[in-house]
Amino acid sequence: MEQRTLGKTGLRVSVLGQGGAAFGQQFGPVSAQEAADTVHAAIDAGVNLVDTAAYYGKGTAEEFLGKALEGKWRDRVNICTKACRLDNAVFDFTPAGTRACVEASLKRLRTDRVEILLAHDIEFADDYEYVFNETYRVLQDLKEEGKTRFIGMSCYPLGLLKQAITRCDLDVVISYAHCNLFNTRLLAELMPVAAARGVGVMNASPLAMGLLTNQGPQPWFPGQPEIVAACKRAADLCRSRGADISFLGMQFAYAQQQIPCTLTGAARKSELETNLRAITAPVDQQLLADVMKELDPVRDWTWACGNWKG
Repeated sequence: MEQRTLGKTGLRVSVLGQGGAAFGQQFGPVSAQEAADTVHAAIDAGVNLVDTAAYYGKGTAEEFLGKALEGKWRDRVNICTKACRLDNAVFDFTPAGTRACVEASLKRLRTDRVEILLAHDIEFADDYEYVFNETYRVLQDLKEEGKTRFIGMSCYPLGLLKQAITRCDLDVVISYAHCNLFNTRLLAELMPVAAARGVGVMNASPLAMGLLTNQGPQPWFPGQPEIVAACKRAADLCRSRGADISFLGMQFAYAQQQIPCTLTGAARKSELETNLRAITAPVDQQLLADVMKELDPVRDWTWACGNWKG
């Protein structure tokens, strides 16, 4: 599988990263065995980065991943996990809370260190200055202690993520739902800032929280109904031509050479196999052009998230 360099970390990471949200039962029940089978198949296919978080299933995803990586598997992958978000509306960005969260994650992951550690969804913090100072400081401490090799932050608003990059000496960030068929603001707005600082960027949610699927987003999707309607029209267009918009969406994400790694949350081997095919399958350029035209009315639209007012 193609590998790309993750910023100044020097890590060579697979263009496809195995996301762990689904292992936390975020989108329906998944067994520990299904998770292990998927992770093992991904590693055997060349995936060398797995992403998870304490938040996913309140630790369930990390537990499943820890079991799956026991033995020889652990040495074949880079683990990225995220701290500070504990539940849907429960956050703790304090140094003590961050440290406790990380220690619990390491125990569930059955390892003494991870390769990448991020403060999770910082847009929900009440005080961004606190995050850029106190939370950042404890991430640095954990790095110095060998609990993680690299540190970073994740969030949805690009304006806040740019501030994190410029205010803190981060190694890696995760941006989500900003590099997909209807929104490429990640490429234009964040990548130049990240590149100037040598910060590695991982692209999460390339299907935009389910918008770019036949099923559509969950009922709690926070964005405008116009986005949902446009994406449904695009999905219907793909179906009318015997294609799947999610497959096209994955092809589009992988094709962005500026992005070192795209995280996809395949829960089962069949889903993983579809994602793997999208890496090498030729893109139907006419279909892509027509889908992009269908999505033009909501091009680069975003939605409010967390406490960010920028």
